[in-house]
Amino acid sequence: MNKADTPTLRAFSLLEHLIAANGPVSLADIAHDIDLPKASLHRMLASLEAGGLVIREPGQKNAYVIGPRLSQLGLGVMMHSGARRLRHAILGRLVADLGETCNLTMLHETEVLYLDRMEAPWPLRLDLKPGSHVPAYCSASGKLLLAMLPRDERSALIRAMHFHGFTANTLTDPELLESELDRIAHKGIAVDNEEFVIGIACVAAPVIDEQGQCIAAVAVHAPVSRTPLPRALEFVPRLQEAAKELAATF
Repeated sequence: MNKADTPTLRAFSLLEHLIAANGPVSLADIAHDIDLPKASLHRMLASLEAGGLVIREPGQKNAYVIGPRLSQLGLGVMMHSGARRLRHAILGRLVADLGETCNLTMLHETEVLYLDRMEAPWPLRLDLKPGSHVPAYCSASGKLLLAMLPRDERSALIRAMHFHGFTANTLTDPELLESELDRIAHKGIAVDNEEFVIGIACVAAPVIDEQGQCIAAVAVHAPVSRTPLPRALEFVPRLQEAAKELAATF
């Protein structure tokens, strides 16, 4: 038996196929793309579904997407991989240059997930440790990551959101948010003008991979009393420089 062709590795290849599809895939389509009998694929999918690694798309009996357990596994790998130390060092240099708190985030469903965060040595700070989530619609990183998605995927996520006005500046109207995201996609940067926390402004830049896809966001945030938004926008070139360094770690 070919040691590279085992049931475990075949299941892993199936999961890779579903991840690459980036959307629901029918059993018929999987069978067309993967050289295995439908009966074998069906048994494999049933086992993966029982383990929470894949789920059936609601309303589609035989269309599959990756499940919550696999999503959590992927996030765990991202947060604790060998590259984490390198990313933390890049954030450390960024904080030293800007003098304000910086973070690295990714989009996780309708929220922003903090992969890493480096605090500036100031007494006023937010308690957002790696692994924390915040709503995407009211954070600079979240709006940036949404803006860089294909329009249909972005709109689907917005429809799934539950909006809450954290401050008077929070965008809670889906149409206004869509317009804001169009502007962000054009500019390539995003801001949080006291939209999540009163007195805190934030600027985010995209982390772009070799395929030109936005995979993460790097951001700086600070109290407006110390660093008003116009001043924070002056940090954009340094943020973009750090984003290029961070892209090489993914």
